[in-house]
Amino acid sequence: MKLLFLTSRFPYPLEKGDKLRAFHLIKALSKHADIYLFAINNHEPHADWVNELKPYCKEIKTVVVNRKDSMLSMFRILNKRRMPFQVAYFWKEEAMQQLQSFSLKFQPDAVFCHLIRMAEYAKQLNIHPSTLDYMDTFSMGMKRMVSTADFYLKFPIRIEEKRLARYEHESFKYFDHHLIISKQDRDCIPHPSFRKIEVVANGVDFNYYQPQQLEKKYDLLFIGNMSYKPNIDSVIYAAEKILPALHKLNPTATLMIAGANPTASVRDLANRYVTVSGWVEDPRIILSESKIMVAPMLISIGLQNKILQAMAMKLPCVISKLANNAIGAPENECVLVADNPEDYATKINMLLNNESLRISIAENAYKFVADNFDWEKNTENIIPFFSKEIDKINSEVH
Repeated sequence: MKLLFLTSRFPYPLEKGDKLRAFHLIKALSKHADIYLFAINNHEPHADWVNELKPYCKEIKTVVVNRKDSMLSMFRILNKRRMPFQVAYFWKEEAMQQLQSFSLKFQPDAVFCHLIRMAEYAKQLNIHPSTLDYMDTFSMGMKRMVSTADFYLKFPIRIEEKRLARYEHESFKYFDHHLIISKQDRDCIPHPSFRKIEVVANGVDFNYYQPQQLEKKYDLLFIGNMSYKPNIDSVIYAAEKILPALHKLNPTATLMIAGANPTASVRDLANRYVTVSGWVEDPRIILSESKIMVAPMLISIGLQNKILQAMAMKLPCVISKLANNAIGAPENECVLVADNPEDYATKINMLLNNESLRISIAENAYKFVADNFDWEKNTENIIPFFSKEIDKINSEVH
C-alpha cells in the first residue's frame, strides 16, 4: 500500500511535539506501507535530517513556506472567517500545486494528514481513504491561553479560538478516519461525532530513553521547547513561585531549565539557583543528572512527551492535574500531582528527603509508561483501517 503522509513541519529533529509524533508514526507505519512523505517547512531540511527519514520513506518531498509566505497568507485571510491563522500560516498555492504533482507521480492509495494545519491540502487533493490526526484540540489550547495572555492579545486569541473550533468541526466530514492523542483532547473536539475519533497516544522510544546512573547535579528539572508559550508560562511559574516556596523548606534547592530556543523571559530567570542551558544535544544526560522532573503545566493540550520520557528514564515527576489528565498516571503511585506553589514545594521536598519514595515512584512510573506508551502498540490499529477501506474500494471496482 502506498501511503501519502502530509505534515506541516519536516519531522526532524525531534525538538517539538508535533515532529516527534509525526516521526514515530511514519516509523511505525512504514512497517506496513510504503510512505511518501510530503512536508512543509520554513527552510530546506538539512541533509542529515533527510537521512534520518530515508529508512522509513520511499520518497520525500519538502516544500519551503518561509516566514514571508506565511505572513502574506495570513494577511489574505484577515477578513475570511473560515480559515484559522494557524492553517493559513502553512498554506501556499504553489505548495498545493507541487503536492498535486507529487501525488500524480506516485499515485498513493491513501492519505494520512498530520494536524488540521494540513487539512486544506488534503481536502483539495481529495484522496480516499483518508485519516486526519488532530493530535491536539487546538481550539481548546487557544481557549486556555486567554487566561494567561497579555491583555492586548486576548482579543485576537479569542478570534483564533473561534476560527479553530469552526475549522475542527468542518474538517471532520472530509476524512474517513480520525485520530487524536488523548481522551481529554477527543472530548473537546467540537463535533457531535467526536466519540468516533480514535485515541492513539504517543509513545516512548525505549531503546533511546533508558535509565542511566550519573551524578545528580540538579534537584529539579524542567525540559521542553522554551519558545513554546505554555512551556514559558510554566517554567516562569516554577522559577518564580514554586522554587521560592521550596526554599522555605530547602534553602539550597536548584532548578535546571533545559530546551531549545529559550526566550529572553526564560533566560532572565537564571541566577545562583536557576540554570538555563538552552538546547541539549542528548536529553538523557540532563534527565539522568536531575533528581526530580517538575511540570507545572498551566495550559495543557495533547500529551506532555517530556513527562513520558522522564518516567521512562526512572525520574520521579511532580506535575499539574492538567498535565496528568492526558497521561492518566495513578497519583501518589506513579506521579505526584500538585495544584499550588506550596503543594509543589511540600511534595518536592518530601521526594528530595526520601530516597526510597523517589525510587518507588520512579519504578512504578517506568512500568506504567512501558505498559501504556509503546509506539508500535499504539499505532497497530491504524493500518487495518486503510487495508479494509482499500479492499472495499477494489471490490466495488471489480
